Amino acid sequence: MTRILLVEDDPTILRTLSAFLEGEGFAVTLASGEEAAVRAMDAEKPELALVDLCLEQGDGFGVFREAKKRDLGVIFLTASGDEYSVSTGLDMGAEDYVAKPFRPRELVARIRAALRRRGSRQVIRLGDLTVDTERAAVTRAGQELYLSALEYRLLLVFLNNRGRVLSRARLLEEIWDSAGEFVEDNTLTVYIKRLRDKIEADPQDPRLIKTVRGLGYRLEG
Repeated sequence: MTRILLVEDDPTILRTLSAFLEGEGFAVTLASGEEAAVRAMDAEKPELALVDLCLEQGDGFGVFREAKKRDLGVIFLTASGDEYSVSTGLDMGAEDYVAKPFRPRELVARIRAALRRRGSRQVIRLGDLTVDTERAAVTRAGQELYLSALEYRLLLVFLNNRGRVLSRARLLEEIWDSAGEFVEDNTLTVYIKRLRDKIEADPQDPRLIKTVRGLGYRLEG
């Protein structure tokens, strides 16, 4: 049974959400603050943590940093409209975020999607580019690259569909699964450019992510 750590200081949410998750087949460990969450990580060894960003004891980002030390995936629970916290959390490497108030079944779908991503780890090599999905680390010619969470997810979509033409709509759909309404069509253009700047030897003449005019993009290899 998959164990989930729920870090939330609202007793009503703790009670109702833990009951719902247990009804969906998860084992749930509860923590109301940062210190309790860290103790639970070490004692219970959960596979994923749901972390409220606003806690009376500590904060969600502190919990996230401790989770990363233990290779524990995190989905942030955040107030609706708090775009700064959302972007910060995703750039730090969070698996996902869900804005309150949320639909419990949508949360469960996002939990299962995050667990699937974490369960399909491997090392992928493409020329001088290496992607270690266990460490979420990308290197080119032996030098580690810094990719934001969305850039990394976009790269994984390309890697999982090597040689296939991916339309912009398909790419947006794939990223939406992880980032909700945060990604728009114009944002996709920006992220593809940023990704090329980091993984291509010559971003002005890309050899990995090719533009297929009128259709979309294709990862060579």
